[in-house]
Amino acid sequence: MRFSRTLRCLIFLASLSVVCSLAAQDIFVTPIPSAPFSGIIHVERSSVQPDGSVVALHTVREIGRDSRGRIFNETRQLLPISNNQTPPLMRVHLYDPQTRISTILDPGQRTFWTRTLNRPPATVPPLMQATPTGGTLPQNDFTRQEDLGVKDLDGFAAHGVRQIQKIPGEDGKNIAVTDEYWYSDELRINVLVKHDDPRSGKVTMRVDQISRAEPDASRFEIPEGYSPAGAAQE
Repeated sequence: MRFSRTLRCLIFLASLSVVCSLAAQDIFVTPIPSAPFSGIIHVERSSVQPDGSVVALHTVREIGRDSRGRIFNETRQLLPISNNQTPPLMRVHLYDPQTRISTILDPGQRTFWTRTLNRPPATVPPLMQATPTGGTLPQNDFTRQEDLGVKDLDGFAAHGVRQIQKIPGEDGKNIAVTDEYWYSDELRINVLVKHDDPRSGKVTMRVDQISRAEPDASRFEIPEGYSPAGAAQE
């Protein structure tokens, strides 16, 4: 019975580690009204290769939200850390919470793909532990959460939380996987996220050059000359 409980705990922690890893590697732009902003996400990612070497990459992405709650979120190519060129634009995600229409733009092909989401629009980031009303991970021998307090990030007060998970390694020693979230209550997004897993690498994503001005309305529309690539209902 004791072994069974331990096994279930280890499976739960492994699953939770995957969820935290995915969540920590992106900035979720909440589609809420009456809080326009725009900014640039700076991404630095280091990946541990099978031979033990580390590959360091970086990119930048523009994000924004208008007063109606519509969002845009770019995806750009990851480049070697030594490359100072502007990363090529790969796709743009648009979302309108009023219509629940999600659109993916493919600038290379000048096409777009749309789907209508049946679920209500999310208004908080996933795993919002850093928010004043956010939940916490269960405190046990395998997890620890630290309150990092409040600090200024690009002119906005952000509350930080660090989560440290102990994952059993193949050699019997625990591996410390660390996630860090800094949440701006004014912007209603995480403005800084960090993920550190010795097995796979590190990710840091930080939002700066933040403006509270209303973004250009054209950023939330399908550009002229784009053709539909398909549509789906979720």
